[in-house]
Amino acid sequence: MTIGQTSTSGQALILVLNCGSSSIKFALFDTSADPLPRRPAWNGKVQGIGGERPDFGETGVAPFAVRLDPQAPYRCALDLILRRVHARLGDGRLVAVAHRVVHGGSKYFAPVRIDAGVLEDLRGYVPLAPLHQPFALEAIDILLSERPGLPQIACFDTAFHHTVPQVEQMLPLPYDAWERGLRRYGFHGLSYEYLSIALPERHGDRARGRVIAAHLGSGASLCALRDLRSQATTMGFSALDGLMMGTRTGSLDPGAVLYLMEIERLSLEEVGRILYHESGLKGVSGISPDPRDLLAAEARAPRARLALDLYVRRIVREIGALTAVLGGLDMLVFTAGIGEHSVELRRRVCEGLAWLGVALDPEANAAQATTLSTPDSAVRVAMEPTNEEWIAARHALDLLG
Repeated sequence: MTIGQTSTSGQALILVLNCGSSSIKFALFDTSADPLPRRPAWNGKVQGIGGERPDFGETGVAPFAVRLDPQAPYRCALDLILRRVHARLGDGRLVAVAHRVVHGGSKYFAPVRIDAGVLEDLRGYVPLAPLHQPFALEAIDILLSERPGLPQIACFDTAFHHTVPQVEQMLPLPYDAWERGLRRYGFHGLSYEYLSIALPERHGDRARGRVIAAHLGSGASLCALRDLRSQATTMGFSALDGLMMGTRTGSLDPGAVLYLMEIERLSLEEVGRILYHESGLKGVSGISPDPRDLLAAEARAPRARLALDLYVRRIVREIGALTAVLGGLDMLVFTAGIGEHSVELRRRVCEGLAWLGVALDPEANAAQATTLSTPDSAVRVAMEPTNEEWIAARHALDLLG
C-alpha cells in the first residue's frame, strides 16, 4: 500500500506532524474509533536534524542513531518518518496529514485545508516565527509535491487567541501598523485549546473561571482564560515576546536592540541570532538552555542560579500582570515539558505567588499529581499534560467531514 491510497479496508488514520528546526515529532491517530482516542496509536520523533548525531525514536522503541543526508537532512528525516508510517499502516489507510503551523497571521483563525495558495500565504509569516514556520512549510511543500491527493490540514498556534479583545491585540505603534497586520497574535494555541477541553473535565466549573495556564517548555508563554477562552497572553507579535525561555529573551526593551545595532554595530542577522538562539537561560547561565542542567549546577555556578532566578521572576511577574487583567485568579495550571515535569520550578513559582494565597502541597507536587495545591489554597494549582497532537488530529477529522 502507498500513503494516501484509498482502500476501504482497515483503519483510517491521521498523521500529525510537529516540525521544528532540529526535530520532527509525529503521531498517528485512529479515526475509526469514536470519539477520537486521545492517545495516538503510534508516535515518535526524529531529533538532532542537522547535527552530528540525529536519532529516531518511536512508541516502544528506544531511540537509535540514523543517517541523514547532510545536504538535505530535513527532507531525509521526513522521508524516514513517511517510510516508517508506510510500514506501520498494514491494511490501514492514511486519510490526512495535520500540521502544527505556528503562525496564521491576521488571515487564518481556524484550521484550513492546504493548497498552493494557502501555502504561499503562510510563507509570508515566516519572519514572525523563524524557528518553526519554515520547517512546517517545507514538510507541507514536499507532501504537496509528492502526494498531491493526500489532504493536508494546517492547525494554527495563533488561532486560539483570536478571542482576545482588541485592546490586548494592539501594539502602541502608529495606527497604520495595526492596519498592516502588526499586532499581538499569541502562540501555543493548540496547547491552550487542549487545556480548555481537559480542565473542565477534571476540575469542573472552577476551570471556567479566572484561569492562568503556564505553557513552560523550550518556548514558554502564559495565557489568561475566562470561560475557557483566551483573554490575554504573554507572547505577542512574535514568539520572542513575554517570558524568558530556553534560548529566547522574552520581553526586552527595544532600546537594547537599537543599542546593539547602532552602538555595538551588530548586523540584523547577528541581533536575530542573539535574540532567538543565544539568550534566555542559555545566555544568562552560559551553560545550558535546559533547567535540569541549571538546577544540577546552581550550587556551584552562580550564573546558573541567576538564570533560574530571572526565569522564575519573569513568570511570577507576568502571572501577577495577567491576574490583574482577569480581576483575580481561581486556578493556575502548569503544562508542557518544564511545567509538567519540573517539581522544583513549580515550587519556586508558587512560592513567589504566596501573596495571591497560593499554597502548594509539597507531597502532591513531588508526586506529579494533577492537583498540586492544598485544600485551603485560595488558588487551585494544577498540572495538566498537554496534547497538541490530538487537537490537530481532531481538527483534521472535522475538516474531512
